[in-house]
Amino acid sequence: MTAHTPLVSLTWTDHVTGRQGYLVIDRLVRGVASGGLRMRKGCTLDEVAGLARGMTMKEALHYDPRARYIPLGGAKGGIDCDARDPEAHGVLVRYLRAMRPHIQHFWTTGEDLGLTQDTVEAAAAEAGLGSTIQAVHPLLDDERAARQRLEDAFAIEVDGIGLDELVGGCGVAEAVLAGLDGAGAGHEGTRVAVQGFGTMGGATARFLSRAGLRIVAVADVEGTVANPNGLDVETLLAARDAHGTVDRSALAPDDQRLPGDAWLSADAEVLVPAAVSYAVDTVNQHRIKARWVVEAANMPVLPEAEELLAARGITVLPDVVVNSCTNAWWWWTLFGDIGADADAAFAHIRRSMRALVERMLARAEADGTSPRAAAHAIVADRLPLIAERFGWYG
Repeated sequence: MTAHTPLVSLTWTDHVTGRQGYLVIDRLVRGVASGGLRMRKGCTLDEVAGLARGMTMKEALHYDPRARYIPLGGAKGGIDCDARDPEAHGVLVRYLRAMRPHIQHFWTTGEDLGLTQDTVEAAAAEAGLGSTIQAVHPLLDDERAARQRLEDAFAIEVDGIGLDELVGGCGVAEAVLAGLDGAGAGHEGTRVAVQGFGTMGGATARFLSRAGLRIVAVADVEGTVANPNGLDVETLLAARDAHGTVDRSALAPDDQRLPGDAWLSADAEVLVPAAVSYAVDTVNQHRIKARWVVEAANMPVLPEAEELLAARGITVLPDVVVNSCTNAWWWWTLFGDIGADADAAFAHIRRSMRALVERMLARAEADGTSPRAAAHAIVADRLPLIAERFGWYG
């Protein structure tokens, strides 16, 4: 996409701690924008702006004129604070209180890096907000039924994990499988390394393992756990804490404890960065041995690093496609394209993600470009269609 100026860009300073937070509304559709709220030390306005633009693209990529869910605009929030800091909760509440007018009328938000949905909702209630997605309520045909449907969906558990924590990883896993199929590569025994074992990374590992792939490395804040014969994913999932850190006492005798960055150079065909942004740069990209890098996190591969990877024959499947189903699942459920049902959710996600990845790869081949450039080209085709139907601001 060409460079542009977002619709709204705000910087907030906490009067108690001096920490800063940001809100960027990149685009409005029907007067509303969608995008999560992250909390991490070092978060910047530029980072949030990039993420907001990414949300515009994710929304547009799922545009289906026949569906009840009409993609919203893109937005993102960010707070420069370590989520584990003792002052983090107070900072979060004050940020949400300051952003309350935007959340009430324009910005629908939820969990992102550093925050869980439960944490966001508890802080939002303390900040005087009835819901973090209340801006979308006027767009619903039957608000009460829609809210009940989403509440019911969030109450569903699948093998001990909430459905809301699995949908994103289901989409990432399907992107991996579609990429392998497009290259004529098999699934059984294909080796995968995952950076991050929280909501996205953990669910991705589960779905890929159940599809027959072998998870050979998982990284969390304490380091990398590896086993060339394959890790016991279900045991590791059961041993996670709320931040995705695995209790090392649960490891099998032949599991290896390696440094935190060992996931980069794992002997694997597929690498899934599912934690922080900017994880792969021009300095460390040469360590990657994988054939595919599948971006479960937002902006984990720097553009310059992606060019170097492409020169080495390594394909990057971009975040704007790969991790887009967490957001889409919320709206598919709320607007009524699917019900509060795990099987229906997974089937819809797999069907939508596979179609999107196949379309992206076909466009990349036809245009002679990267998958990311192809995804951007698809967005460029769709945004004018959305604007023509709904206007630029709603």
